[in-house]
Amino acid sequence: MKKVVVLGAGYAGVLTAKKLAKKTKQLSDVEITIIDKNPFHTMLTELHEVAATRVDESSIRINLSKVFAGRNVNVVQDNVTKIDFEKRELKGEVGAYGYDYLVLASGSKPAFFGTPGAKEHSFTLWSYDDAVRLRDHIEEMFYMAAAEPSIEKKRELLTFYVVGAGFTGVEMMGELAEMVPITCSRFDMDPSLVTMVNVDMLDRVCMVLPPHLSSKVKARLEKMNVNVLLKTSIKGVGPNSIKFDRGSGIEEKATHTVIWTAGVEGSQISQDSKAIGEAKRGLVQTDEYLRSKNDKNVYVIGDNIFYTPAGEEKPVPQMVENAEQSAHIAAHNLFTDLTGSGEKHKYAPKFHGVMVCVGGRWGTAYGGMPGKFFGMPSFFAMFAKHFINITYFIQVLGWNKIFSYIKHEFFTIRNKRSFVGGHFSNRSPTFLLTPLRVVLGGFWIFEGVNKVFQGWLESPKLTGFLGSANDFWFNVKEGNLDALTAATGDDWGGGAEEVVDLFDDLFGGPAEDLFVDVVSSATGAESAAEVIINWDIFGLLQPMLIYLGYPENAAVTVKIPLLDKFMEFMIASDGVQMLLQSSIVIMEIVVGLALISGLFTTIVSCVSIVLQLMFFTTTGLYMSAWWMTPASIAMLFGAGQAFSLDYYVLPWLKTKWKNTKFARKWYLYHD
Repeated sequence: MKKVVVLGAGYAGVLTAKKLAKKTKQLSDVEITIIDKNPFHTMLTELHEVAATRVDESSIRINLSKVFAGRNVNVVQDNVTKIDFEKRELKGEVGAYGYDYLVLASGSKPAFFGTPGAKEHSFTLWSYDDAVRLRDHIEEMFYMAAAEPSIEKKRELLTFYVVGAGFTGVEMMGELAEMVPITCSRFDMDPSLVTMVNVDMLDRVCMVLPPHLSSKVKARLEKMNVNVLLKTSIKGVGPNSIKFDRGSGIEEKATHTVIWTAGVEGSQISQDSKAIGEAKRGLVQTDEYLRSKNDKNVYVIGDNIFYTPAGEEKPVPQMVENAEQSAHIAAHNLFTDLTGSGEKHKYAPKFHGVMVCVGGRWGTAYGGMPGKFFGMPSFFAMFAKHFINITYFIQVLGWNKIFSYIKHEFFTIRNKRSFVGGHFSNRSPTFLLTPLRVVLGGFWIFEGVNKVFQGWLESPKLTGFLGSANDFWFNVKEGNLDALTAATGDDWGGGAEEVVDLFDDLFGGPAEDLFVDVVSSATGAESAAEVIINWDIFGLLQPMLIYLGYPENAAVTVKIPLLDKFMEFMIASDGVQMLLQSSIVIMEIVVGLALISGLFTTIVSCVSIVLQLMFFTTTGLYMSAWWMTPASIAMLFGAGQAFSLDYYVLPWLKTKWKNTKFARKWYLYHD
């Protein structure tokens, strides 16, 4: 048995284990183990959102048992303290783990650069625990300040320093600045009592960005009442103070909150791996295949890499895109080692840019294709950020995490803390949708039962039904209303009464008034029919809206020539016609019953929308039926959560479904 151990369940470790498991699923002699001190994977790039209470901590935590469900990967929770490279063994607090190949993906940790008191007295932001601890501390500072009678003491409690104006520091400060007025309102405090300071020894923020974008980030922070101190070195951090030097001597300021984001270095286990090729700041030197310099059975990925690709001047950066790309290379090269076949790939990463978000509403980005970067305005930068996150989630936890992410970033976000505002997160009580759901269901039952009485289950009707509808729209468009009102030719089958019935079938409304309007036009009265819209969009779509005398007598359709031809082909056979007719009748009745009872409301709402679209693009819709489409959309989410069978059935089904092997392996469920 060939044993592969992945040490660390960060971005790089999780992706490597998943990719390797997929490649080796047909190999019975390969065992893959991933070891981490936590039973979950943490979204490190979203820590600031939890620290500043924009999202709940569960949104950045992904259980490893779910990530690797149904895959050939053993998940082990242990804190590995030592690696014996000669014996090829990892030693942890719980047990020891032998390996044939090791993937070092233990990540990084904050670097304090020897600053007195920084490690002991500042808050870091580099783990799940850090984010939760900082969130609780900030909340406590506001709570204590609200109860403090001294204005001087209030100001001290509400003074927040973030050391480091790189991406992590700026994003943390942006979230904090966005949170302050909301929290002050909760505690009924004056926001002017709060002081926020972002400190960095460099001459501008986010040095990876071009100067003009860096200036925009600084301006945004200052607009949010953040004092940005550049060219300022930190000299010490005390229990309730910070010391810094702006070039004119050491200053000491009172504060209970110093958040340290001034840099990172390799994890402790990485720093202890000097024997296999240590480089500066605890990183491990690798060759072009991401193997350690001195041990070809150890692959190094993610934040642990110290490697300068051919043609580049600087080592690869410690960023998520490096983790993703290095995971792909390591998994491929490991597969060649395990099978003894294929050629190894050299690591030649192509990075596509960087982005920074200052709060949940504003951001900027500098990206594109390698060598062709450009700046992005705020909306597109924020959109790109969420799109990239979703792309990553597809690889890690599929639909499950995508649903969760969209929910907590857009649909449950409070205080409009999103780049699309709060438009998607304001909800009405779901029980208020119950009357609409029942009425919509009743209309569908009426439609289905009406078709039963018209003989839809007994003989073919679609040819005449669709043909008459097409004739109607054609004659109205051409102004040839006489062809409709005469109602005695072969096209109509004889009799004005049948025309009335036809209109009633086509548009689902009181056709008598419509017929009166048409007749008045044919007898020389003022024309009741007016074509409001009649477009032809490249021969692909032909939307049409007509008005026939009264406000309720309006009809709309979008003719799709390709669809019309397909329908002509489908209904050429009486057998196919009967199948389609029966299906429509059954669907209308089933949708109606399901909506009234509130069973599988989301699914039947989708069917309701599909039926409406089908009628819309074939026969058209009369104005009295237009309401059914927005009503169906309103039923999609939440309408079945009150006074319904879904209230009882869905929780039971959800529990059963997500525990099936198929659903867990393909992540076809949501929590």
